[in-house]
Amino acid sequence: MLTIAILALLCASASANAIQARSSSYNGEYGGGGGKRFSHSGNQLDGPITALRVRVNRYYIVGLQVRYGKVWSDYVGGKSGDLEEIFLHPGESVIQVSGKYKNYLRKLVFVTDKGRYLPFGKDTGTSFNAVPLHPDTVLRFISGRAGSVIDAIGLHWDVYPCYCSSS
Repeated sequence: MLTIAILALLCASASANAIQARSSSYNGEYGGGGGKRFSHSGNQLDGPITALRVRVNRYYIVGLQVRYGKVWSDYVGGKSGDLEEIFLHPGESVIQVSGKYKNYLRKLVFVTDKGRYLPFGKDTGTSFNAVPLHPDTVLRFISGRAGSVIDAIGLHWDVYPCYCSSS
């Protein structure tokens, strides 16, 4: 009888360890169907998002580049238009992204946990508003499709990375 009780306890413990709290979520894609796929999923290993470069012209979001930690991602998109660059403050994170699209991405607004609104592009098209599904999560990386402009964007959320030493 004791053996059965111990076995049941071990199974219950193993099952509880297998169930982990889910923290990641995804919003998108927002935009049209063209362009070549891109993803910054590997870039998140370089650290949290610390800066944004967005190229805009009169009509569209033309290009994107994101700095993860101290490392810039590959630039995606076209070369026309003006390049705008914004750095996040230390410990600041993106907690909401809204924008507009019609065939291509036209506007992006990044909102941070420090209350800053970082707008890029023109205010025309179909609106979207993306927030994480789970509490205490932030924008970790982006994906989407791009050619001569940013055709579409996807937003990936997860917990803020902790690089704690266990000494």
